[in-house]
Amino acid sequence: MSTNINSTEKKGSFFQDNIKSVIFIGGAIIVLILLYIGYQKIYLAPRADEAADAMFKAEEFALIDSLQKKAIDGDGSFLGFQQIADEYSNTPSANIANAYLGGLYLRQQNFQEAIKYLKKYSETGSEILDPLVIGLIGDAYSESHDYKNAADYYKKAAEKSSNSFTTPLFLKKLGLVYEQLDENKSAADAYNKIKVDFPESNEASTIDGPLARAEAKQ
Repeated sequence: MSTNINSTEKKGSFFQDNIKSVIFIGGAIIVLILLYIGYQKIYLAPRADEAADAMFKAEEFALIDSLQKKAIDGDGSFLGFQQIADEYSNTPSANIANAYLGGLYLRQQNFQEAIKYLKKYSETGSEILDPLVIGLIGDAYSESHDYKNAADYYKKAAEKSSNSFTTPLFLKKLGLVYEQLDENKSAADAYNKIKVDFPESNEASTIDGPLARAEAKQ
């Protein structure tokens, strides 16, 4: 079994080829915002309050594609996530800023910067946010055609917490990456877990095709 994949032989990107299963990066930013609001209410201290105030405008910029650069770098009047992460290190806001930076760089297809900042994120205990950030690292690796590392991170994301949103999502991505690696039994196992454990999920409704394909290639 060979795990050496020539990226030039692939037709389109990982996202383009599997758009129904992986098109959620834009939505991930919204999820980060919603989770940040709840997270902010739990961890408050004077310095953290100052950082939280600085986050407001950067979050607004992050929602508008044409203003993503301002979200990262600021605009001279308001701090961007980059400055917040640097100047308010060791605060909850700086931690969330790293997640934002990773998501924004991923949307810009700057995969190495995405990985760099997503790996700076420290787990908060959130059953959604923590696996989401781990899975975004997997997305960055898969788009870089580093499918071995992508599989490792998708597996971690799927196992981080058991819920009907992130778990089947990352199990399906894990299966797709295993197929890229010609590890078809592992791919079938990942797909079958969605079918058995998360039958009501969106991924389960379309998993029969990938499952049959992976089983046929064993």
